[in-house]
Amino acid sequence: MAIPATQMRPGMIIKHNDQLHSVFTVEHRTPGNLRAFIQAKLRNVRTGAMFEHRFRSGDAIERVIVDEVSMEFLYNDGDDYYFMNPEDYEQMVLKQSTLGDAVEYLTPNLMIKISYIDGAPVGVDLPGTVELTVVETEPGIKSATASSVTKPAKLETGLVVQVPPFINEGEKIRVDTSEGTYLSRA
Repeated sequence: MAIPATQMRPGMIIKHNDQLHSVFTVEHRTPGNLRAFIQAKLRNVRTGAMFEHRFRSGDAIERVIVDEVSMEFLYNDGDDYYFMNPEDYEQMVLKQSTLGDAVEYLTPNLMIKISYIDGAPVGVDLPGTVELTVVETEPGIKSATASSVTKPAKLETGLVVQVPPFINEGEKIRVDTSEGTYLSRA
């Protein structure tokens, strides 16, 4: 199934140069007066080799349809991330190297889809948005309203996003998983 490069998301499995690759990170760049492009970090599914590739916005990317199983994230222990199938309660462990940047959005009880090729897990498909709690940020300004001014906020998973000045520690915010950006209060 061909999709435009702008619809590539972390966790997808794509066919590039006749080999299967897992998309680790996707960054949309528009440098000055040049044409926009997509900078993607890919991991070869068979060899595990990682590399970066630049796609033009209009490039057709062949997305590989793989077996997907809905799983519930339970907890992590170092580099091991534990998931449970809610249908048969079978548990499985995935390494951080398989999950990539998706670990920055995993909170207990979050439902995700794990992609399998030939019975081996190769990637994850996150929901479009997740709700995370702010654990560390500068104190909010009482009279601050939504503006273009932002401040960094560290979330419960360790992810750092730019938020408006009225967000305080302990608040839940909604984060876009494809861009890693603040959307709204939860």
